[in-house]
Amino acid sequence: MRNWSGSDLKQRLTLRVAAVSMLCFAAISGYFLIEADRSVRARIAAVADVAARTLELRQSKIQWLNNPRSDFPDLDSVAASVMAPGLCLAFRSNSGEISQRFCGGTQADTAAPPQAFATLYRRLFDPGRETVRPVIARGQAIGEAVVWVDPAVLTTEAWHDAGRLMAVLMIALPLLCALVYAALSRALRPTRLIRDGLERIAAGDLAARLPPFDLAELSAIGDVFNHLAERLATALSDRNALTQKLIVVQDEERRHLARELHDEFGQSLAAIRALAASARLTAVQDCPPLLAECDGIARTATDMMETLRGALFRLRPPDVDELGLAASLEGLIAGWNGRSRGQPRFEIAIAGSFERIPASVSANLYRIVQEALTNAAKHAGATRVMLRLEMRETAPAGGSNEIALAIDDDGGPGDPQFRSGMGLLGMRERVAALGGRLSFEAGQSNGSSLRVIVPVAANREAAFVERAA
Repeated sequence: MRNWSGSDLKQRLTLRVAAVSMLCFAAISGYFLIEADRSVRARIAAVADVAARTLELRQSKIQWLNNPRSDFPDLDSVAASVMAPGLCLAFRSNSGEISQRFCGGTQADTAAPPQAFATLYRRLFDPGRETVRPVIARGQAIGEAVVWVDPAVLTTEAWHDAGRLMAVLMIALPLLCALVYAALSRALRPTRLIRDGLERIAAGDLAARLPPFDLAELSAIGDVFNHLAERLATALSDRNALTQKLIVVQDEERRHLARELHDEFGQSLAAIRALAASARLTAVQDCPPLLAECDGIARTATDMMETLRGALFRLRPPDVDELGLAASLEGLIAGWNGRSRGQPRFEIAIAGSFERIPASVSANLYRIVQEALTNAAKHAGATRVMLRLEMRETAPAGGSNEIALAIDDDGGPGDPQFRSGMGLLGMRERVAALGGRLSFEAGQSNGSSLRVIVPVAANREAAFVERAA
């Protein structure tokens, strides 16, 4: 089941590019506003210089003509050449009185800027401050030429300039984000192959390999991935070979133990039964009260013989090579039904032919069924156990088949050691050695379910025989 969390890498990088772009646009806007304010200050300073120089020349002319009735100050000529919207030009005497002032009007069709922008702009640039130049006549200051610009006009012009930059930003930013996202999608397209390869590895397909990539970073990841897949395949192959050998050793040890129990313990029980029978014959003639004890010894020996037969049957099952897997499993089910006295009841359903499957596959499947039935009968308290065995054709042309084994019961969780201990672990090892898949689900009230899928190829028997050797 896929469980991916977090945001998409392309989206995250695109958002970061957008944030950086907005910061850059903000910095550019600030730079343009600073440059615009500096340009306005330079223009105002130039106007103030021209006004002061004009007034000085006017005063010098009046003094040279000795015409005190001439108009002073006279800023008409200066105002006519430099006047602009919002620009104010005035002469201020030494007493602080404004003698003459000209102010350009504002454009009626200009929209007022937002109050927040106007407040911020006035705090940063102080657009209404005056530029003053002294007017000198005969070495003495007779007044000042004062120039300033209406703060509302400067704020409106700054807002219009910022608005043009914002329009450019609104057009360029989505286009930039789209281009960045497309470029990242193309660059990160190989990550899908890497993800698919990891999913195949997680599913057990160790033959998955990644192709070389154009990007050096992704190519390095691909090399490490392929090396890891090779190491895992080698490790799994070695483990399967070792598991197969251990299973063979285990089966041989069970056969040896079964022979020891049969030869030593079985003969001892047979001797006890014979002695009990002999003692009973003697007791019939010489001591009739001992008949009950003799019969008790005989019954105990008989029960122990039955228990021994069950243990020998589990340790050394019938020869699967000779009987075949289907017949061996039918005999196993019949034995459990015979010992269960009606509870639990075992059923079996077989579909397909199992005559030509490798001997190692038959032996391992028999052991898996034996372990599962033991858990269901002795620990899970099942009243009904259903065994299904089916041969499926996966590739008829190539002769590749698979064996599907299903065991369902209506018992409880069963023995915890079966799920977490050697029971289920032994099954998994056997299935892994066969290159198959195993799943086990144990419910509290709905019983347990075991599923095993084992692939079988036509030429597989020789490989298993060689591995087991």
